[in-house]
Amino acid sequence: MKIEDEIKSTVALDLSKKIILNIMYTNNILSERFHEVLKPYDLSGEQYNVLRILRGQKGNPANMCVIQERMVAKTSNTTRLVDKLLLKELVTRNVCPDNRRKIEVLITQKGLDVLAELEPKVNNHEKFMTTNLNPEELEQLNELLEKYRNTEINNK
Repeated sequence: MKIEDEIKSTVALDLSKKIILNIMYTNNILSERFHEVLKPYDLSGEQYNVLRILRGQKGNPANMCVIQERMVAKTSNTTRLVDKLLLKELVTRNVCPDNRRKIEVLITQKGLDVLAELEPKVNNHEKFMTTNLNPEELEQLNELLEKYRNTEINNK
């Protein structure tokens, strides 16, 4: 369905506006569907992202700056996210022995277990969300989105 039909626009939209609306509308759909996958685990997308970052540390702790720079959503409040994961016993948080001003965060076994259980569900979700596109179209879409995003970055 065209974006004009989705948003029930009564006026003609120029191509630039259509692109922006399409990206924003699609992002909302992706976020809502991903939230449905995470909901039974009482996790937000941002909390899931933090857990994946910490798992990628392969047993080494990460400080708040490392987590923040690797986040998909750069505006996330990393301290708040870590606090919530701490309450769920999915991470631990300790003061760095070498620099007492630095906080180190480590994923727990419970956090690793949650990710292991979630991984096939997330993979199925991602495959389902791309079923309308063939491999060549997926590659082209990825390249176009990267090109589009890099235009924004280069104009800062």
